[in-house]
Amino acid sequence: MPEKITVLLVDDHALVRRGFRRMLEDQADIVVVGEAGNGEEAVRLAQQLKPRVVVMDCALPGMSGLAATRKILEGSARNGSAAPQLLMLSMHSEETLVQQALAAGARGYILKSAMDLDLATAIRKVAGGETVLDAQLARASSLRGERGPGLTARELQILQLIVDGKSNKEIADQLELSVNTVAVHRANIMDALGIHKTAELVVYAIRNGLVNIP
Repeated sequence: MPEKITVLLVDDHALVRRGFRRMLEDQADIVVVGEAGNGEEAVRLAQQLKPRVVVMDCALPGMSGLAATRKILEGSARNGSAAPQLLMLSMHSEETLVQQALAAGARGYILKSAMDLDLATAIRKVAGGETVLDAQLARASSLRGERGPGLTARELQILQLIVDGKSNKEIADQLELSVNTVAVHRANIMDALGIHKTAELVVYAIRNGLVNIP
C-alpha cells in the first residue's frame, strides 16, 4: 500500500473543519491527522505532527494564514525537517492575496466558495509538488491581462506602516520619501482594493493577511 497523505486542517470555524474532514474521510489515500483553529496552533501542530499537506484558511484571527504559512516553512527549514506543502483556502479571489500566498510559500490557492470544490484532488496535486490555482482565479487573471490590480512591493511596505498606525509624515521619514509621494501611494492602495477609509483598510489588510501582525 502506498503511504497515505497526512493532512492538517486549519480553519477558525469548527463546522468548516468538520465539513472538510468529512469530504476527506472516504479517500483511501488521505488521512486527517489534526485540526487547528488559529495560526499559533497551526504552527505548533505542524511542527508536532509533520503533516505532508497543511490546508490553511487565509483569514484567521490573530496570526493570519499567510503569517502562519511563513512560520511553518521557516520552522521546517530551521529544524532540517521535510516541509509540508501548504494549500491555501480563501473566500477571496483578489490577485493581491493569491500573489501574497504564493510568495509566502503556499503551493496552492483555492476558493472555499467554489461549487465544485474538490479538496481531495487539490491535496493530491500539492502533495505531488504541483501548484494548484482555482479555475476561477485563472479565468479572472486572463480577463484582466498579465498585470492585475495587485499591490506593488512598495505599496505593501506602506500598507504595513499604515496598519502599524504611522502617519504619512512618519512613513515618509522612515522610507525617505516625500509626504506627497506617500499620500499618492496610500490613495493608489485604497483605489486598488476598493476601500475609502483608513480604518476599513487596516481591518481588510489584517483580515486578509496582507500585513504581518506582531
